[in-house]
Amino acid sequence: MYDTVSSTAAARPLAADATGARNQAALIDREHLKRYTLGDPVLEREILGLFLAQLPLTLEALKFAATDKDWHMAAHTLKGSARAVGAFELASLALEAEKLGRSGGSATTAIVSRIEEAVTALEQQLDPAEAA
Repeated sequence: MYDTVSSTAAARPLAADATGARNQAALIDREHLKRYTLGDPVLEREILGLFLAQLPLTLEALKFAATDKDWHMAAHTLKGSARAVGAFELASLALEAEKLGRSGGSATTAIVSRIEEAVTALEQQLDPAEAA
């Protein structure tokens, strides 16, 4: 269903308001997450917590992938977990990384930087109490 997301969506910067602050609604689709958890707020917090706990590990796996297979696995994992919680901007970036491959030269460095930026924005915007 989501494989039809265009690569142009991944090229868009994360949404920001007039002050330049990132828009949380653009980072996590709360309605998607609510549907995914059947409206259970406890499950929603648990899933967000697991997602946030795994993000640094998945990002490190991507950054330090030794082979194309390792790169693909890390990008695919990131894409799937981001889609599950409704982090569609991050999922689009992961899809772009997955298609690019590890040996994309400067494009690989650029996509990792964009993913790091998106991960940082998610971590900063999500209230730790929400994802406890």
